[in-house]
Amino acid sequence: MHASEHSPGPKSSREPATDVATLARDIAEVPAVEIITTAALHLMSAAAIKLGLDGEQHKDLDEARKLITALAGLVTAGAPEVGSMHAAPLRDGLRSLQLAFRDSSPYPDAPGQGPGEKFTGPVVD
Repeated sequence: MHASEHSPGPKSSREPATDVATLARDIAEVPAVEIITTAALHLMSAAAIKLGLDGEQHKDLDEARKLITALAGLVTAGAPEVGSMHAAPLRDGLRSLQLAFRDSSPYPDAPGQGPGEKFTGPVVD
């Protein structure tokens, strides 16, 4: 056998379009509430890691701030769309992350100035 027989040849120009069509069909079948909650859960998980909640080796408060702010925007904007049954746990998770950020910060932000608080309002214990 020749080396060229072991490696796949160039992909046909139709494959990417087929992949996109398959992806679009798969996404079309997923309810919006599931996509919104999945995105929120990904942001929550990433923020928890950046807060160092799984260990200090990945702690990065600047990155955590960005993720929590993005999560706050998504939860605030998406809550009316997903309904209270789905929004309540997302709000609780967001609040927990905001409080964890305050606790993790060597110089806590003033109430109303923490990550995402421009969307949620001040978060205090």
